[in-house]
Amino acid sequence: MALTSFRDRFEQTGLTWPDIAPANFPFAPAVRIGNIVYISGQIPEAGDDIAYAGKVGETISLDEAKQAAAICAANILFWLSRELDGDLSRVVQVAKITVYVNAVAGFSDYSTVGNGASELLLEILGDKGRHARAAVGMAGLPLNVPVEVDAIIHVR
Repeated sequence: MALTSFRDRFEQTGLTWPDIAPANFPFAPAVRIGNIVYISGQIPEAGDDIAYAGKVGETISLDEAKQAAAICAANILFWLSRELDGDLSRVVQVAKITVYVNAVAGFSDYSTVGNGASELLLEILGDKGRHARAAVGMAGLPLNVPVEVDAIIHVR
């Protein structure tokens, strides 16, 4: 699958390509070491807004949590694109993502929430988006978001 039209594929998902300003944090949104890019945990941030806030199973439905995870994955692609000077054809493979889910006690559908991020990466990057994954429950996340996703990506 040619990656020259990744922005076209992205727009077809119904999401808007992220435009995120780097925050003044004591860490970077992306760090490249050799042929590996590490993407810091991304939250469902859309422009200047947080698209979803709350706990899954309380104020956030399973479908909303999947959508929040997809937005997190979109933000991963945004920072990856910036790290690669806009050229996602340099992606060799998404190696691993971790999906953190802020959920109520007793919630167990973490994998379904994680599918929101996984499916978006596959849709945009094709087989290069296939990855190992962990999806885990958390008692809370920054800004009370329902989902946070980080990634390790091999590039050339």
